[in-house]
Order: sequence, then C-alpha cells, then structure tokens
Amino acid sequence: MSAPLRIVLIASARFPVGEPFAGGLEAHTWTLAKTLSERGHHVELFAAPGSDPTLKVHELPVHRPVLSTAARADVSMPDAVWMAEHHAYLRLMLDLARDGERRFDVVHNNSLHHLPVAMAPALRLPVVTTLHTPPTPWLESAVQAQECCPVTFTAVSAHMAEAWHATAPGARVVRNGIDTRLWSPGLGGPYLVWSGRLVPEKGAHLAAEAARKAGWPLRMAGPMGDPRYFADRVEPLLGDGVEYMGHLGRDDLARLVGGAAVALVTPCWDEPYGLVVAEALACGTPVCGFDRGALGEILTPDCGLLAPADDAAALAALVPEAVRLDRRAARERAEHFCSLDTMAERYTAIYEELAP
Repeated sequence: MSAPLRIVLIASARFPVGEPFAGGLEAHTWTLAKTLSERGHHVELFAAPGSDPTLKVHELPVHRPVLSTAARADVSMPDAVWMAEHHAYLRLMLDLARDGERRFDVVHNNSLHHLPVAMAPALRLPVVTTLHTPPTPWLESAVQAQECCPVTFTAVSAHMAEAWHATAPGARVVRNGIDTRLWSPGLGGPYLVWSGRLVPEKGAHLAAEAARKAGWPLRMAGPMGDPRYFADRVEPLLGDGVEYMGHLGRDDLARLVGGAAVALVTPCWDEPYGLVVAEALACGTPVCGFDRGALGEILTPDCGLLAPADDAAALAALVPEAVRLDRRAARERAEHFCSLDTMAERYTAIYEELAP
C-alpha cells in the first residue's frame, strides 16, 4: 500500500451524512469517507451539521452569513437555505485557497454546488469532482468559465459521463460502490419493495400502481422529501396491500429489501446511477425497473428486468418473471459490479495520480 493521503471530502451542506440517509448522495459519501479512513487515509469531511461522528473525520460547520437589514430586503435576496449553502462553500474554498496545500494532498468534491468547481483555480492542490446528477446551469457555467479547467471529473455511470460530455469531456467513470457486508443476502418473501426518496422524480406512485396491477403487496420506505407529492400522489394509494414503512436506518432497510421477492425501481427521470438497485442486488433481491438512465448498466437479464419508462402496466407484467430470477445471481452481480473495493481503488488511483 502507498503512503496515506490527506483528503478533503466535500459533501452536501444541506443534509447530514449519517443515518437514516436523506438520499443516495449522502449514503455514498458516508461509505466513501468510511472506506478511505479504514484504508489508512486521513479524511476531513465537509458536511452538514449532524453528520455521523463515528466516521472519525473532521466535520466543518456550516455558518450562516450575518446579513444586514438592507441586504435581506434587497430584491435579489435568495432564500435562507440557498444563502447558507453559498456561504458555507465560500468559506471552505477560501480556507483551502489560503493554505490548503500545506494540510492536504487532494480535494474530492461530492457536492452538487458550483463553488467548489468555480473556485478550484484558486487552490494549489488538485480537485476531483464527481458528477452525480445531470447537467445543471450553475455547474455548467462554473466549468465553462475556465479556459483550462483544473478539475478532474469523474462520473457515477457511463450514462452520466455521456450526459456531461459536451461540458466536461473525458470524465472518468467510477461507479458507486456499496458495502456488501452491510447489505447482506435475504431469503425473499411474499411482498414487493420500493425504497428511495419520496419525491416526484423517484416515482413511488407508479410502483404502487404496478404492484396493484401485479397483485402483490408493496412495502415502501424512504424519507419524505416532498410532503405535497406524498400527500397528493402516494398517500391515496396506501392501504389494500400498499404500506409505507417510514424512513428506515440501513439495517432495518436491508432486512426489508432482503425480505422482498422483487424490488421495484421507478425513476421518472434519467437516473444517474441508482444506488437502490445496487442495494437490492446485494440483498439478493431481483429488480424490476424502468429503463431510464443508468439502470441498464447495472442490471443484466439474470438479475433484473426493465420496462419502458413510466409504464406501470408493463412493469407489473414483468413481476412474475422477475420473481423467478435466481437470487444468487443478483448477489453475484452486486459483488462483481457494485464493489466497494473497486470504487475505493479507482478513486485512490486518481488521487495518487494527481497528488504532488
């Protein structure tokens, strides 16, 4: 093993990196920080307050700016959350620009914010940015504003690398890995499962419709990211075999997913990766999903089946076949394709290539 690296890991300033996770980005950042630390690297995590203290990394606090009455009354004043995020990233990047090269070897940006990219030229140490979502105007602008971009980009899937090709060509694909020790195989059972954030783009309502059409009970779990969506589109479908189990921690969620016959994955957008797919496979649970985004990269016919986008009836029709898929094949796919070790080794190799 090469010498330990000193790594700054930048996470979301909006949601804590800790259980129960607000979404896949937080789960990924937690896993990456934990794995890099276990491999002997010194990791300092910039994340929202309340992040997991057992990571044994330094959490930088999110400071809200103290704005004057005149500034708060200005017509250009954004909402308080946006302003707090802006201020937090601005403070961090200015701190790293001052003397970061004395304290660290590399910065790995896993946030969705534009400032770590826009201010990268001010740093005297390399910056890696992982592209977790489709292009956004703020981030595209940050990339395009630099004649010679000092940032090394990675993408969580080949689909994401292609989506960013025009703005960030040459992004290296490093797929998100999961800890298959924590997501262990289950025996399956007499229900379907859906997990994820309860927001329109994740399509929980379509999973409920598909389960009803297929004649199977459905258990759903995840944070209520959009209460109005839940009240309008999901809650009316509860009952008659469709249950919402709440926002579960990893252990309880792994038991729920491992106890299911099939996991339904119903993105209503082009899913950048689909961590819930990898988690289901690790639990030995075959997947039935919509053919959107990167799902087709993760699944093979022996561990998952794909229906046309947004077609609940077509998804329901695949359930009987998916139930018959070999749970061992699902687990093997997770072990070989969604490996935590592969992800950590790829990122470490990039850090070592860039670090002085």
